[in-house]
Amino acid sequence: MTTIKRVKAADRTLDLLEAFARSKRPLSLSEAAKEIDMPVSSCHVLLRTLTSRGYLTTFDQHRLHYPSKLLFELASTLLANNPVIAIISPFLQTLCDQCGETVVLGKRLGNHVIYLDVYETSQTIRFSARVSTLRDLHSSALGKALLEQMPEAERTAFVSQLSLKPITGHTYTDASALLANIREGLERGWQLTHGESVDDVMAVARGILLGGEHYAVAIAGPLSRMQPRLQAHAQALLATLRNLSTEVG
Repeated sequence: MTTIKRVKAADRTLDLLEAFARSKRPLSLSEAAKEIDMPVSSCHVLLRTLTSRGYLTTFDQHRLHYPSKLLFELASTLLANNPVIAIISPFLQTLCDQCGETVVLGKRLGNHVIYLDVYETSQTIRFSARVSTLRDLHSSALGKALLEQMPEAERTAFVSQLSLKPITGHTYTDASALLANIREGLERGWQLTHGESVDDVMAVARGILLGGEHYAVAIAGPLSRMQPRLQAHAQALLATLRNLSTEVG
């Protein structure tokens, strides 16, 4: 087993950013230090360094800290120039136009799925989302499609440590039930959510391996439109991913 050498300062910086993502609010010095299990004095230096570089901003007379727009712009620029997304984009835009529903590309980020790209339909009533949105793996079709790509033993162990908090009344909050639902999706050929992340929204998703990395693509929309065309949407999704796999090789 290869041991990966880690840079502690980089780990701490990423831990801090993930803490902001979890908290979804500005943090004080003491809160940030507690979140990343770091001495207050060292955390103070880290916060001050990121603030001096423009990646954090302060509120309440410098008492509270939160990532700045610069961090978002940097991430957006990197995503916009991602070579994989450049290849995928025409395929997913065509799928969006064909289905008349929103199409989302996602990747696993810890215990979440992050939206890497979003193609929204022009319909007035639609599933609306933003690039860089984080969703819990257990409550999203993309998340299930990413989990299904794990070997079964690894998936079982991973799901068992997830916090299966209820997002809606339909969210799977039992690990065994969630794993069974993912297995159903594997047998069917695509994953499904039925109001588990957003009430009255249905989504179908499938994972794909591109450039050695695991991604997932979902079609999502209002339950009233998605349900009657569920099979057609699923088949369109599968066909698109087959074509994409052939293109990428």
